[in-house]
Amino acid sequence: MPGRLIQADPFVERNQSLRLAGNDLTHIPKGAFYGLFNLKVLMLQNNQLRRVPGEALQNLRNLQSLRLDANHISSVPRGCFDGLQSLRHLWLDDNSLTEVPADALAALSSLQAMTLALNRITHIPDRAFTNLSSLVVLHLNNNRIRTLGTQCFDGLHSLETLDLNYNNLEEFPIAIRALSTLKELGFHSNNIKSIPEQAFTGNPTLLTIFFYDNPIQFVGQSAFQHLPELRTLTITGARITSLPTTVCDQLPNLQVL
Repeated sequence: MPGRLIQADPFVERNQSLRLAGNDLTHIPKGAFYGLFNLKVLMLQNNQLRRVPGEALQNLRNLQSLRLDANHISSVPRGCFDGLQSLRHLWLDDNSLTEVPADALAALSSLQAMTLALNRITHIPDRAFTNLSSLVVLHLNNNRIRTLGTQCFDGLHSLETLDLNYNNLEEFPIAIRALSTLKELGFHSNNIKSIPEQAFTGNPTLLTIFFYDNPIQFVGQSAFQHLPELRTLTITGARITSLPTTVCDQLPNLQVL
């Protein structure tokens, strides 16, 4: 079936949302949403898009939620999100991305939650999210991530939830030390073999850590220091033969181990 083009409906102006999910859209032309200055929610998931339709999004200055998940998007051009100064939530999961679209994301300083899960990303470069100072939730799970730049999370001054589960990480993600507001960290189901000394320096607000189903063989003596608020710690499915005797000495609020 050929891809369908769309035109804006004045009805949307009153309802502030436009739902076009589950169609066969392959292209959305420039001007398709012209006049929808009050549009807050745009749902384009489950279509056949191969790139972010940046030209169609240009005038949506009040848009708060944009769903582009479950398409075939492999291209997120620089500038495609320019003008979306009110955007709070962005779904780009279940697409064909092979890298973090850092240049395009730099325009989204108001973004609070984003998912890039279920793509084909293999590496997170330094400063990939550097302008996303309002981001609270970031999902990177179910990719093919093997390596993280040591400064890849710099700039995420508000991040509370980071999901790195189901990837191919082989080393502990020391880049998390930049996340001083982090509360929930997931990196289970990777290939991490050791938790180094001072692993969570810089993360004093962590409440929950999930890193089960990793082939962990070594846990540093000071690995779990500086975590006064930690409530839940899971290490099941690992290959640990021994733990430091002081592993829980500085975890006064731990409830689940």
